[in-house]
Amino acid sequence: METADESVPEVSFVIPCLNEERTIAQCVGWARRYLQESGTLGEVVVVDNGCTDGSAALAMAAGARIVSVAEKGYGAALMGGIVAARGRFVVMGDADASYDFRLSGPLIAGLRAGKKLMVGNRFQGGIAPGAMPPLHRYLGNPVLSFLGRLFFKIPVGDFHCGLRAFDRQAILALDLRTTGMEFASEIIVRAALAGLPIGEAPLPLAKDGRDRKSHMRSWRDGWRHLRFLLLYSPRWLYLYPGIAMIVFGVLIAGLLLPGPFMITPQVGLDVHTLLVGALSILVGVQSITFALLARQYAVKQGILPPTHNWLDAVTVERLLLAALVVLLIGTGGIVYAMQLWSSVHFGALDYRNVMRIMIVATTGIVGGLQLGFAAFLLGVMEIKRR
Repeated sequence: METADESVPEVSFVIPCLNEERTIAQCVGWARRYLQESGTLGEVVVVDNGCTDGSAALAMAAGARIVSVAEKGYGAALMGGIVAARGRFVVMGDADASYDFRLSGPLIAGLRAGKKLMVGNRFQGGIAPGAMPPLHRYLGNPVLSFLGRLFFKIPVGDFHCGLRAFDRQAILALDLRTTGMEFASEIIVRAALAGLPIGEAPLPLAKDGRDRKSHMRSWRDGWRHLRFLLLYSPRWLYLYPGIAMIVFGVLIAGLLLPGPFMITPQVGLDVHTLLVGALSILVGVQSITFALLARQYAVKQGILPPTHNWLDAVTVERLLLAALVVLLIGTGGIVYAMQLWSSVHFGALDYRNVMRIMIVATTGIVGGLQLGFAAFLLGVMEIKRR
């Protein structure tokens, strides 16, 4: 239902709603009051995400425009509302009265000053008693926000604040794709990857006005946020762990290839530990190739923006050349072991010395094959569609 005033609003409040009849009218009233008191031309859009109570009717009576989105999920509802909104700026917030829309001024001021995304920070603005479960306050939000800052270098202290504002066209251009609670992380991460200016402002969190449990499921939704952060950062998911495993394996090999290493007269490391180091190298090689392939796929799909780093220098031919070199090293080890065996007329050998050579040789062969297979898979992914 469209409003009678067809002039373009500056601000659209978008409120996703699923059975919030106790609080939706209050939230709409807060948003309308901000618009009136600040003299801002705007609208309030309530997204009906499958309400079975009187939420939609109450929101309309309070002065909101209703948009129905059939696809379930926090992200799906918000994207439906953002697409339907007519304002230059969008302020999104929950319908449970935990966020007072009358306090949206600092967010909108940040957008007017040039920011493309403004995020509230509840830890700076104050959290009312009982407003946030201890699991979220002391574990979930701090850990996930820390990982977001670490992975993407984003200056945001509260990744999951439900009250935020943004430039509508800039966010629509990001082609956001998630439909669940991880939408809160996606909007920040994708904005940062696109180079959009991001700011934050302290905002208080009140205890919600529900008489039932929240739609949020702590462990499930927390995992979806963590999975999203990892999938959008091949460096931290694959590359850095892979490098660490290779360094560990090389250090073990350098220590044990000359012979056993005795920690004490009774305790020492030998070929069994060398085998562990070899496995670490192989897993590391696989992890690094996954980083390369994941990044290539993400860039082609428009999930990650093109960047210019050393991974761009990795081509099919160079990866195949590296695979050939590693294979030759492994094959050389096998040939050397055969020579040692022939020197004793293919009789008994000192297994510890030969095992050292064989571990290095098989590691080279398997690692070379991994690199070769990855090179051809990279070639498949680089095939362009007409």
